[in-house]
Amino acid sequence: MLVDNAMLETQERDGAVSFSAWVQPRASKDEIVGELGGALKVRLRTPAVEDRANEALVEFLAELLKRPKSAVRILSGERSRRKRIEISGVTRQQILDLLMQDA
Repeated sequence: MLVDNAMLETQERDGAVSFSAWVQPRASKDEIVGELGGALKVRLRTPAVEDRANEALVEFLAELLKRPKSAVRILSGERSRRKRIEISGVTRQQILDLLMQDA
């Protein structure tokens, strides 16, 4: 995996970090696969049907960052593969560390 942490665009404010995510539904497994156009690229097994991929994304990120699901919010992009995510109680470095998990 080729990753440049400086490319992932994040904003830190009021104890929360927001960033863009590019979601690929119906993948073979749930995983973070790198950065794509300034966004965290996430593959999810769940199909993009009836909001299930959004729910799976929230659960997956909450589990990875050891935060409650209520700490993860989709700010925009509910009907798109590109989403804006906000997670409270984490740092920018914790988000960047997600890129390095499988590197």
